[in-house]
Amino acid sequence: MTTEITTIGTLTKAGSIHKVERGYEGLPSMNEPGVDAAIGDALHNPEGTVMSAGFFELKKSEPLVYTYTYDEMKLVVKGEFILTDQDTGEVTHAKERDVLFFPKGTTVKFETPEYGLGFFAGDRTFAP
Repeated sequence: MTTEITTIGTLTKAGSIHKVERGYEGLPSMNEPGVDAAIGDALHNPEGTVMSAGFFELKKSEPLVYTYTYDEMKLVVKGEFILTDQDTGEVTHAKERDVLFFPKGTTVKFETPEYGLGFFAGDRTFAP
């Protein structure tokens, strides 16, 4: 039997359907100096998959620079993000309902004028 782990929210199952409620509440800080950012997996590696999903929150503060070690897609749920590709210097503004893809190896500078909340799904595992 596979054990699913949820780090944020409450997990319930209805047959094969996994549901996490309140997966965006109480996100743990990323502990980056000067950056008001929080992230948490609502569910990772269900049924042994390499998928993980959760929420990323950024409040107006210093920018967060992050390098992806896995492929990830993100949906902007609330607010907006200003994203700079650190390799090219190109900038895009992502607003509510925009979908983003970050290929493995991408380094991104995340900023927000006020607040941004994103839902992410990543191709990563916590298995040993």
